[in-house]
Amino acid sequence: MRIVSLKRLEPYVLRHRIVSLIASATEIVCALGFEDALVGRSHECDYPPSVQRLPACSEPKFNIHGTSREIDGRVKTIVRESLSVYRVNGDKLKALKPDIIITQDHCEVCAVSLKDVEQAVCDWFGNKVKIVSLRPNDLKDIWQGIRQIADALSQPDRAEKLIKQCQERMLAIEQKAKNLAQPTVVCIEWIEPLMCAGNWVPELVAMAGGRDLLGKPGKHSPWMDWEQLQQADPEIIIVMPCGWDIQRAAQEMPVLVKKNEWHQLKAVKSKQVYLTDGNQYFNRPGPRLVESLEILAEIMFPHTFTFGHKAQGWRVL
Repeated sequence: MRIVSLKRLEPYVLRHRIVSLIASATEIVCALGFEDALVGRSHECDYPPSVQRLPACSEPKFNIHGTSREIDGRVKTIVRESLSVYRVNGDKLKALKPDIIITQDHCEVCAVSLKDVEQAVCDWFGNKVKIVSLRPNDLKDIWQGIRQIADALSQPDRAEKLIKQCQERMLAIEQKAKNLAQPTVVCIEWIEPLMCAGNWVPELVAMAGGRDLLGKPGKHSPWMDWEQLQQADPEIIIVMPCGWDIQRAAQEMPVLVKKNEWHQLKAVKSKQVYLTDGNQYFNRPGPRLVESLEILAEIMFPHTFTFGHKAQGWRVL
């Protein structure tokens, strides 16, 4: 991650105790220069690597191992029973004595939700805990989320500096790509059943110079069937499964490759199918969406953009 922490830019007076229950929010807190104020994290928070020293305050209620079909079935079973997908350790939260807890109100399947946190702290009578709940539907919301966190820390100027830094890097890519050919793209966010990426991903595709055929900016990632993928028949397919790295995505790809319809797709015939680390990049609505945009630009226009993400952030199937 090349976004420099803003810690050295200006000192802060209040000593906060922060628990971040979203991986992207943890990255935002660190990029704003408040890593040393973090006292707890979610089970998924792993970047920067130094945050893994912190106690995890959450865990999934389902077995995270298995095929994409099996995991999807377990999650849907829990959701059908109107239960939360994650468990928050209320006792651990209380022992950590945070004055700020960061969660989200975007997707109960993606991360610990506002409802989970409220239930965990409902018996803290007399404790003043500020709950910051993010709702990142698109890039605009992500910038607003950075502002929410910085405002809770009484450092709004840091948010503006971080946002400006991110946007300038992204704008440079967008301007360079706008005069290039616009390849048609489909981004796959889950393999079985098929889901295409929505929310901020179509915006990133457009900024990188592509045309997303199925994802809608600002809208939740939609399920799709084989007929939709065949009808779209994109020039490029980018696989970015939620919560999975490249190796784990590759293990699941035979589910698609074994189908006769797969081999009829334009992108497959021209060897324009790519695996990415969705977990570290595209699935996290935080500062490293800049790197996610760089990955898309490298994939679509390898002779124009070289940021050094190949092999680590993406590879050809």
